[in-house]
Amino acid sequence: MQSPQQGAFWVFFAYFLWGFMPIYWKSLDHVGSSEILLNRIIWAFILTAAVLLIAGQGRKLAADVKELWRTPRQFWGLCLASLLVTTNWGTYIWAVNHDFIVQASLGYYMNPLVSVLLGILFLKESLNRSQQGAFVLAAVGVTILTIHYGVFPWVSFVLALSFALYGLIKKHIKLDAARGLAIETAFVVPIALLAYGWLIRSGDAVLFGTDPVTVVLLVLTGIATALPLIFFSKGVVSIPLYVSGFLQYIAPTLMLIIGVSLYGEQFGAFEWMSFAFIWAALMLFTIPQVVRFLKDRRVAGRLKEQHHPH
Repeated sequence: MQSPQQGAFWVFFAYFLWGFMPIYWKSLDHVGSSEILLNRIIWAFILTAAVLLIAGQGRKLAADVKELWRTPRQFWGLCLASLLVTTNWGTYIWAVNHDFIVQASLGYYMNPLVSVLLGILFLKESLNRSQQGAFVLAAVGVTILTIHYGVFPWVSFVLALSFALYGLIKKHIKLDAARGLAIETAFVVPIALLAYGWLIRSGDAVLFGTDPVTVVLLVLTGIATALPLIFFSKGVVSIPLYVSGFLQYIAPTLMLIIGVSLYGEQFGAFEWMSFAFIWAALMLFTIPQVVRFLKDRRVAGRLKEQHHPH
C-alpha cells in the first residue's frame, strides 16, 4: 500500500506531463489535427491492449467487457464517455495547433466549476455560499473574455464541458484505469480506422509518406495518452480529494505559461483581468474544501484520542 506522499507524487507527475503536452502536439503541427487524433486513438488502444495482455490481465479485461455487456446502462454510458473524451482530445489537439493554448488552459481551469454545475443538474447537489460566489466570479471572467474576443470562447467550453461530462459518467463506472482506457478506445477504434482509410484514399494521410521522426511521434501518441492517465489513477486512490483538487491546476498553469512564453500567444490586460476573476473563483471554490477537510480530520483525531487514551 502506497503512502499519501507517494500518491501525491504520481498525481503531480501526471498533471506535470499533461501540462507539457502542448509542446508534444506542436511538434506535430505539420500533421492535420484529425490525423493526430486518429493516431492517438489507434495507438492508445494497441499500447494498452498489448500491455494488459503482457501483464496477464487478458481474463480480467474479458470479464470487464462481459460485465459491461450485462449492464446496458454502463455499456452505453462508457460508449458515451468514449465519444466525450475523443471530442476532448480532438478539440485540445486542434486548439494547440491553431494557437489557442491560452483558451485551452482556460477550459481546464473551468473544468472543476463545470463539474459542480453538472452535479447540481444531474445529482441534485446544492451550492454553498462560497461556491455561488465562485460561479459569479467565473461568469464575470468569461464575460470579459467574450467581450474582448468578440466571440464566445467555445474552445474553453467544449474542453471544460466534455471533460466534466466524461468525469460524471466515469464516476458511476468502476473500472481499472488501463483496462478502462482499452475498452473506451475500443469503442472508437473502428471509426478511427475507417476515417484513416478515407484519409489514405483521398491522399491526405501523412503517416505513410513523411519523415521517420514524424512517424515515431505519431506512434508515441499512444504512450503520451496512456502514461499520464495510468500515473494519475495509480496515485489518486491514496490522496485526499482536496490534494487532487489543488494539483489539477498544475496542468492549465503550465499550458498557459507555455502558450504565452514559448509560442507568443496574446495575454494582455483583458486576459489578465479575465483570468484574475477565474483564479479568484477557483480560490473561493477550493480553499473552503481544504479548511473543511482539515477541520474534519482534527475532529476525527480528537475522537480517536478520546476512545483510545494513552
